Amino acid sequence: MRGQLQQQILDMLAQGYSVQETGDYICRHAEQRAPGVLCSIVTVDREGVLHPFAGASVSADYSSKLDGILIGPEVGSCGTAAFLREPVAVHDIFGDARWRPYRPLANVLRDRHGVHACWSSPIMQSDGRVLGAFGFYYREHRGPTEEEVRIVAECVALCSLILEREDARAENERLANFDLLTGFGNRANFIKTLEEFVARAERPRRRSLGILLADIDYLGRVNDAFGYAAGDALIQEAGHTVARIATREATFRVDADEFAVLIEGEEGEEGEEAAALAARLPELAQRILAALAQRSPLAGEHAIPLTMSCGGALFDLARPVPVPTMLQQANLALSHAKQTARGQFVLYSERFAGPITRRVQVLQTLANALAEDRVEAHYQPIVHLETGEPIGLEALCRVRTREGEIIPAGMLVEALHDRSMGYLVTERMLAQVARDLRHWLDREVPVQHVSVNVSMADFEQHDLRERMRDAFARHAVPLSHVLLEVTESVYMDEGDRKVSQTLDELRSDGVRVALDDFGTGYASLTHLLNFPVDIIKVDKRFVDKLSVGGPGGLIIKALLDIASGLGMRIVAEGVETESQAADLQRLGCRYAQGYLFGRPADRDTTTEVLRRGALADRRA
Repeated sequence: MRGQLQQQILDMLAQGYSVQETGDYICRHAEQRAPGVLCSIVTVDREGVLHPFAGASVSADYSSKLDGILIGPEVGSCGTAAFLREPVAVHDIFGDARWRPYRPLANVLRDRHGVHACWSSPIMQSDGRVLGAFGFYYREHRGPTEEEVRIVAECVALCSLILEREDARAENERLANFDLLTGFGNRANFIKTLEEFVARAERPRRRSLGILLADIDYLGRVNDAFGYAAGDALIQEAGHTVARIATREATFRVDADEFAVLIEGEEGEEGEEAAALAARLPELAQRILAALAQRSPLAGEHAIPLTMSCGGALFDLARPVPVPTMLQQANLALSHAKQTARGQFVLYSERFAGPITRRVQVLQTLANALAEDRVEAHYQPIVHLETGEPIGLEALCRVRTREGEIIPAGMLVEALHDRSMGYLVTERMLAQVARDLRHWLDREVPVQHVSVNVSMADFEQHDLRERMRDAFARHAVPLSHVLLEVTESVYMDEGDRKVSQTLDELRSDGVRVALDDFGTGYASLTHLLNFPVDIIKVDKRFVDKLSVGGPGGLIIKALLDIASGLGMRIVAEGVETESQAADLQRLGCRYAQGYLFGRPADRDTTTEVLRRGALADRRA
């Protein structure tokens, strides 16, 4: 009989019956073999809470009252059996202490079914976890017969099979839709929920919706300084703060350091609902920020600050907006908060639409240029001020139109700062610089080194060293001819430790490192202590204010003295006049770069410059 029932259950599952339907079938089978007995199955979730599962003979009223009860040592028959992991037989549910707190449940069983006794057996998973309980309800004051023990043993084994299968399915669904660290819905869950809400709003009584994005400031630095355990604790604290104020059901973790909140407009007259939501969204953000500001700064052994930047967007669903557009607007508001109002809230405005359109157009222009091989390396000389001789080159990215014209570099700055696009551009530039260096070496053109600019995107992929080795090995170019230029913004970004480690490794391969645009960021002198640097490139703004004895000159002189003591070189950027060059020489600066010595040019033009060895016309 057991083998026959098991085969029937397996056939039902194979034919697409739900686990609830198979559970009901098991209950009906047990009731047929044990006449006069009522049967039910309850499940126990991972938090130890009971839920009705199967058993149509037991009233829905009883099942609904059972739902949500936490198992324990004195929780009726099923709750106790699940907690103790052993069968529990109660001959009198009105006289047994384990049922005393659940007298309303006992009353339902008596009034609806004439039940006076209950026998429950735990349903166990193969790893020992309790999945549920299998209950027999008797109208007599009694426990199980030997035949009933055999019936229940067979049924419990099959319940274990189907519930373990259901538990695995539910766990897979949970992993696909919920964040493991915080328990909140993940990005996929957020987008699905947003899409469902927008679809429901097409039959509206509610016509407005708000999206709030909250991003943890500088999480990467916490991970680097204190470890990922501290970072995880910060994520949990931030998430719980958001959920406490916005409700757990409306909170989602959509990225490593980012949470999203969906805010529904309250029902009201047209116009009133939108106005109310327009007030609620900023108020909600301010409550979150205020709660974070009031927290204790201590987390474990470390004083770890926790601040968030928030961006939000409001939508009138009477005028349908595509979900991708909703996400784009909310993300843009968050981006503005991080760039211009870190630690505060920014609400999306239509004035942001122009930058979005321009950004998309510029990114598309650069993407097309990469696909059509219209991205080129142009070179600007770095010269010895005393002789005018080029001692190196900086490779600069230039893009041609389909008609062959060079696109002004300023138009592409934003696209080059895009992390995904920046990674692809660096890949192209490394290949072209390696090819051009091989061209010059084969023809004995005097070239000491070529510098290549890299961004944070190149460090985030953890493969910059391998990419550089491969690119230059492909053309048999020694890495001693290569210099990497890294801006202070990269050092100040989220991953300064991995930046330092990668640069150390590259220097061991022969690559030299320049700190570009020195003086435009923060804590520059600290960087000279903590990061491997061979060359400091002083930003053009100091050169523009240059005069011997003036503030620009004093700063450059101080930097020259510091660099000399640290064994580093100084290169002055943006030199455009003879007087600037002369002032730099008087200060003791030996190397410079700028339009005075040459504008960026293609390989063939640069070859002629290198062959001359010195620039005849310093104003070219």
